[in-house]
Amino acid sequence: MKEPTQVFIQPTPTDDLLAASPAAGRWAVAGVEVAWTPAGSAPPSTAAASALLPAAPAAAGGAVLVTAAGGISRVALRWDEPVSAEALILGDAWERSYGDLQWRHLQPERFLPWYWLAHDQKTGKTEGGGVDVHPGAFCSWTVDQTGFTLWLDLRNGGGPTHLGGRQLKAATVRRFEDAGTPWRTLHSAVEAMSTAITPRDIGPVVGANNWYYAYGEGFDEKAVLQDAATVVELADGHPVKPFSVVDDGWNPGGNGSGGPWESGISGLFDDLPRTAQAIKDLGARPGLWFRPLLSREDGPWRRQGQSDGFGRALDPTYPEVLDLLRADLRRFKDWGFELVKHDFSSYDLFGRFGPAMGAHLTDDGWQFHDTTRTTAEIILDLYAEIRTAADDLVLIGCNTVGHLAAGLVDVQRTGDDTSGRDWERTRKMGVNSLAFRLPQHRRFFTVDADCVPCTPQTPWELNRQFLDLVARSGSALFVSVDPAARTPRTDRDLGDGIRLALSGGNAADGGIEPLDWLVNTTPTAWRAGTGTVRYDWSRPWGADPAAG
Repeated sequence: MKEPTQVFIQPTPTDDLLAASPAAGRWAVAGVEVAWTPAGSAPPSTAAASALLPAAPAAAGGAVLVTAAGGISRVALRWDEPVSAEALILGDAWERSYGDLQWRHLQPERFLPWYWLAHDQKTGKTEGGGVDVHPGAFCSWTVDQTGFTLWLDLRNGGGPTHLGGRQLKAATVRRFEDAGTPWRTLHSAVEAMSTAITPRDIGPVVGANNWYYAYGEGFDEKAVLQDAATVVELADGHPVKPFSVVDDGWNPGGNGSGGPWESGISGLFDDLPRTAQAIKDLGARPGLWFRPLLSREDGPWRRQGQSDGFGRALDPTYPEVLDLLRADLRRFKDWGFELVKHDFSSYDLFGRFGPAMGAHLTDDGWQFHDTTRTTAEIILDLYAEIRTAADDLVLIGCNTVGHLAAGLVDVQRTGDDTSGRDWERTRKMGVNSLAFRLPQHRRFFTVDADCVPCTPQTPWELNRQFLDLVARSGSALFVSVDPAARTPRTDRDLGDGIRLALSGGNAADGGIEPLDWLVNTTPTAWRAGTGTVRYDWSRPWGADPAAG
């Protein structure tokens, strides 16, 4: 990949972007130096997912190195390489997607987290650029007809990072060539960005999760054990054991609250080791939800300015906070749980969910206790600490940053919540996430497009289609089954989907592919093996639209 045409540097958030003076692959201004070092081509991936597609073109790249004696906030690298006016542009999301992933006409101000593709509708060629996983900056792109720009957010919270003269590897940049189709090009791009990691082989991830009928309220150990018995019954003796996850609401603080995570609610979850063992005795693998960076107790390790009605956010640059996390994960493992889902960490760090983060990420002014590391470095270190402390536990990251969590969580919630109350939310969030982020599956982590609800409030004729799609994909499949919604028909459909997912879906037949994703944010036509499956997300198959 060619070195950038221009480089701009912003020492503090209130400074203008300053044009840096070039000198043989280096640019400097205001005490900050940016170096570009050719990184060669990304080697062929050994990830299991690579077997799904033919070998991709190698992705040449370059490393961006930043040195600053004082503060540094942002660096922008510009390439003057024209992009077709007829191009459709695709990008990723900071953390979960929110039904907003799509191919869109050129929009110069549209920020594109982590990577971008441009599909030329005249030539049929697709190309793009991106950064390797585990960068030292929050990386996004803008694309226009005359070229593209990589924006490196190097801040510490809402202020500058004080590198103290050290050299930071901010990102390794990749340029993607056409691999035959947009779908294949996205696969090869994700493969190129993830060659430095090897996700753990944890097999199919399938099970029950009670959130989308309980919503954190009114459930107890008896209800949890009923969920476990249900998913085991539906698996019908499959040799791969399903999980049964106790989601939010088991801890004394109640729905959405923070720790301490030392016990369950009195009278409902008095003995969590007993609960975990009872789930195992039924034939399922027990899992547990927690919110690692929120505490109901006041203390000196709070994140500046961040709290809500459920507790106070913790600053992970305090060693004592990491000690708490290590103790929590050891406790969950000692209780007998085999899976842990950690949630809300991006919100507790930034004070915002993905759509509100935008290009600015967080409020100005506040900083972490340790101001010598970028926010990206701090989050990467946090995920690495959780991974190490979890040992062999299966980790699900929810509201975690995909490009930083890659290889450090086993499963990633790639889309915002589906719903057991509103089908439209499941269509918008679940189908969109699966269609546009499935190439990350088994390269970054196991993709989780979120639960398939089975509830009286949502139409089963629509939910069963989502069940079929997720099961065929081979990605994580969790079901939220309200006992009041079970019928012979739902049990038959759920059993078929669960057993297909436990067997790996259509992976042996080459996986699945959205065929109309260039023009549809929730694709209805999908290649599955040698055939095509069509879904109708707008109303139940054969139902009267006037019936609601």
